[in-house]
Amino acid sequence: MAGDRELVLAANSAFYRSFEKKDIEAMEAVWSKGMGCLCIHPGRDALKGWPDIREAWERIFKNTSYLEIDTDILTVEVSGDLAFVVLIENVLQISGGDRRLEARSMATNGFERMAGKWYMTHHHGSPVVD
Repeated sequence: MAGDRELVLAANSAFYRSFEKKDIEAMEAVWSKGMGCLCIHPGRDALKGWPDIREAWERIFKNTSYLEIDTDILTVEVSGDLAFVVLIENVLQISGGDRRLEARSMATNGFERMAGKWYMTHHHGSPVVD
C-alpha cells in the first residue's frame, strides 16, 4: 500500500496532468470544493472557493492551445491530514495567435485528506526571475 507521501505526490501529478490536458473535469476531481480553497496564479489576485477557481481554469484552458509543464519537486511534507508540495513549474504555453510563453514559477500546492483521499486546497504560483 502506498504511503501518504506517495499518495500526495499522485494527487499533485493528477493536478498537473489535468492542467496540461486542459481537462476541467479532471481538474475538478483534484480540487476540494470547500470555500476555504485558495488559488493564486502568478501575478494574479487570490481566488477563494471552487466556483471562482474553476472559472479561472476554464478561462486559461479556453485561451490556451497547447500546454507543457515539467516540474522539479523541492519538498513534500505530510502532517496528519495536511500536506504540501513545493516545486518549480517549467511551463510552455501557446495561446491565441500562436503566442509562445515560456515561464518558470515557484509553486506551493496544499492538500487535505478527506474521506481517505487527498484533495488540493491551495495552489500558489509565483514567477521566478532569472
